[in-house]
Amino acid sequence: MGEHYAEDVGVECSIHSFPILFFAKLYKYPLIRLNIQKMVNKKGAMELSMSTIVILVLAMSMLILGLVLVKSIFTGAKYNVDTMNTKVQNEINKLFVEDEKLVVYLANKKLDIKQGEDWGVAFAIKNLIQGVTGSKKFEYEVEVNMDSTELKNNCGGLSINEAESYIKSPKSSSLTLLPGATDYDIIRFSLPEGAPLCFIRYSIDVKDPTNPSSVYVSRNFDVNIKA
Repeated sequence: MGEHYAEDVGVECSIHSFPILFFAKLYKYPLIRLNIQKMVNKKGAMELSMSTIVILVLAMSMLILGLVLVKSIFTGAKYNVDTMNTKVQNEINKLFVEDEKLVVYLANKKLDIKQGEDWGVAFAIKNLIQGVTGSKKFEYEVEVNMDSTELKNNCGGLSINEAESYIKSPKSSSLTLLPGATDYDIIRFSLPEGAPLCFIRYSIDVKDPTNPSSVYVSRNFDVNIKA
């Protein structure tokens, strides 16, 4: 019984160790050893390539998401003007086209403001009066451009005086311009907490300095109050 068991164990060990012994003997031959090494190296290179591709894909995905986030942040914030610096002036100048007298620095002429926020809206006036010399004083006024009934219906009973109280400075002012010159200013809004969530249409009305009883140019823009 013991002898048969020893023989069985020996046979089983031989069977299990056969692949190892077989490849160990094959590995002694240089050509076979070289081919085995190539197969191992190729497998390692493939695994490294796949890892590199995965890392690159993840890195590009993170980069794209970061760029989208940064773009969305700056797209939403660039129209909120604190100071009239050279960069803002250059952006406004790009909006002027031929015979354009007034431009407002807003996307789609709409300003989204949350309750409790302060915002500045930049605009520019250009002197295009023909046949005059010397500088001219352009007076402008910012006011609600809605019927009082329409405003009350849209904004929960808000009055025109209350809507215009959101304009902090300046509601009216003036810019003195030479012929063909452009000048800039900022309208500042401050929305109180609890302001109604609605659209309010405002306008910038500029008087003609050669005929103060008439309007030189007028532009509308909407303020969308959000929570």
